[in-house]
Amino acid sequence: MSAVAVGAVLVGSLAACGGGGSSDASDDDSITMGFAQVGAESGWRTANTKSIKDTAKQEGVTLKFSDAQQKQENQIKAIRSYIQQKVDVIAFSPVVETGWDTVLQEAKRAKIPVILTDRSVDSDDTSLYETFLGSDFVLEGEKAGDWLVENADEADTDKNGAVKVVQLEGTTGAAPAIDRAEGFKEKISADPRIEITASQTGDFTRDGGKKVMESFLKSQPDIDVVYAHNDDMGLGAIEAIEAAGKTPGTDIKIITVDAVKDGMTALAAGKINFIVECNPLLGPQLMDLAKKVVNGEDVPERVVTEETTFDQEQAKAALPDRQY
Repeated sequence: MSAVAVGAVLVGSLAACGGGGSSDASDDDSITMGFAQVGAESGWRTANTKSIKDTAKQEGVTLKFSDAQQKQENQIKAIRSYIQQKVDVIAFSPVVETGWDTVLQEAKRAKIPVILTDRSVDSDDTSLYETFLGSDFVLEGEKAGDWLVENADEADTDKNGAVKVVQLEGTTGAAPAIDRAEGFKEKISADPRIEITASQTGDFTRDGGKKVMESFLKSQPDIDVVYAHNDDMGLGAIEAIEAAGKTPGTDIKIITVDAVKDGMTALAAGKINFIVECNPLLGPQLMDLAKKVVNGEDVPERVVTEETTFDQEQAKAALPDRQY
């Protein structure tokens, strides 16, 4: 893991109740985990999946893995399958925030602990899961907004006193899309010159980002900044901007979230101006938490990964050792 993305910060003074699961395994005993992944929509997700699979193998955890292809119904089906198979622990990264109570109640009745990874759920009943492992998406949006406020003069490319932003949103209803938009909006409100003139989902995919950006370039004549909720959509936007005869990073400033290798390469080349890191290498922390909850140990309600931000020179320095 990159030196700037190591360790974990434990957030929350209260401890979640260890559910014990369906196994009385000791630390040395093998456990079985059912993991329901969102999909393979981005470079970030690919790195996240690899980290989980590799660490499970290293730690002797039997992993039952499913790819939901960004559909909630597929994740619910997978979770119910894991319950029927009586796995020791279930982990998943929710496609969207809502609609999980019923299936999580089923896991609770089966006494199988659940760990949320990367994305949270919107539920009043926090007893349905043991802990959340991932990033602070609101903070990520705030970091992006802070950078734009600090660089508003440069972002005002036509020097007309207004900074017009188009936003490439993540999957509708997904926690990172909701929170990254919220944090960004809160911070840019400090500068009345900055305005989001259009916002549309690109589903966290490069192709989605390209298509939405093509549409924005036709409907929005004066775009100063693109704020993309992940690198892949930002990379798609770059393709659209270049096809329109403009220079990404110069004619239109670009801010993204993730800091995967392709994004960092574009940042180092000056095509992206600023990236907020979202660390996908959650495997080691996830397996550690899984063993603890299966053994009935208390764990923090929330485990938040430590992350940073990158400008062009920082990206150049980090790239040689980048693992994702």
